[in-house]
Amino acid sequence: RQFTRSTHHPSMVTTPATTALCLSFLAHGLASPIPSSISRSRSISGPKGGNGLRRSPWVTSALTRRSDKFGVVGKLYQRLFPKGSRKYETGNTVANEYDSWTADGILEHYWGEHIHLGYYTPEEQTKGYKKKNFIGAKYDFIDRMVEWSGILDLPAGPKKVLDVGCGFGGSSRFLAKNYFKDGSVTGITISPNQVKRATELARDQDVPNAKFELKDALNMDYPDNSFDVVWAIESGEHMPSKERYVEEMTRVLKPGGVLVFATWCQRDDPPAFTQEEKDELQFLYDEWAHPHFISIEKYKQIMEGTGQLEKVDIDDWNRYTLPSWRHSIWVGVYDPWIVVRKPWTWRKCLRDGICLERMHRAFDKGLMQYGMLKAVKKA
Repeated sequence: RQFTRSTHHPSMVTTPATTALCLSFLAHGLASPIPSSISRSRSISGPKGGNGLRRSPWVTSALTRRSDKFGVVGKLYQRLFPKGSRKYETGNTVANEYDSWTADGILEHYWGEHIHLGYYTPEEQTKGYKKKNFIGAKYDFIDRMVEWSGILDLPAGPKKVLDVGCGFGGSSRFLAKNYFKDGSVTGITISPNQVKRATELARDQDVPNAKFELKDALNMDYPDNSFDVVWAIESGEHMPSKERYVEEMTRVLKPGGVLVFATWCQRDDPPAFTQEEKDELQFLYDEWAHPHFISIEKYKQIMEGTGQLEKVDIDDWNRYTLPSWRHSIWVGVYDPWIVVRKPWTWRKCLRDGICLERMHRAFDKGLMQYGMLKAVKKA
């Protein structure tokens, strides 16, 4: 595959504007990497279903001491931005935010066609995640999700695939080009701008078997048993009813078909969430229009509760996706010019940078999990 953008340009850091931006991020404690003496003492591999990051008491203490160095500026940005600015109210809240992100072009510039996290192997993390192409990591995620899902084991023949919450349609087009050339992939989103952009890209890339439609994932008008595969990456976060989300995807799936989705989750409870954890989750809900998160185990219970799914399996891919959060910040540090040219976006981009770092920390300490879920619909 060819990628349109390299993510590691050391020479750019020497320019005055980029240096200033780097200092701005570092001053807010956003982009500082974990010292090598600490990172070497972390174990990247872990048991299935865990976050795969183990720390000794010494490492935890060292990280606490490190975060204290940013205590003043940390308190400053938490005082400036104590609450989320894009609180979920209705589905229109999500649609409007994605319309805005699509229109200003910044998200697509940095994240490419894929509005989801990337996949980083333990070896790549050991070498340094910034050495990996940021956009390439997203393609790797799709390939790994395909392998994990079992969709390659479906009987031969043309397939109908539904991509729920397709964004710019990156995953839809990739699946259509690489895995379902003889079939069709339909991507749905509630953002009109995303439908328009996804359709443009499918035309420009000559992918006639990918199409995009404006639909609410909780109220799809497709007949029962319409698709061989129902696929979703990071759309469940925005769903006010996780039960309805799973039920609708199950309803439109054909018997014998595969349901597979990836979604951000909060940890299970008990133990009960502390007030600090509740406050952190509330910020993450309200900053990017999330009604709420649930745990991976809760999703599994919902899937089993449909009575229509079997071979339900789950995993936590936090150990493979965690580098994406800070990598997202660094691509902006290396290539700030699209933001520099759009001063009306500065505050928004600063807030997004802060939220990326707070997401990283929430996932890193186990408050958040990266849920992977799959099942087969009973025949």
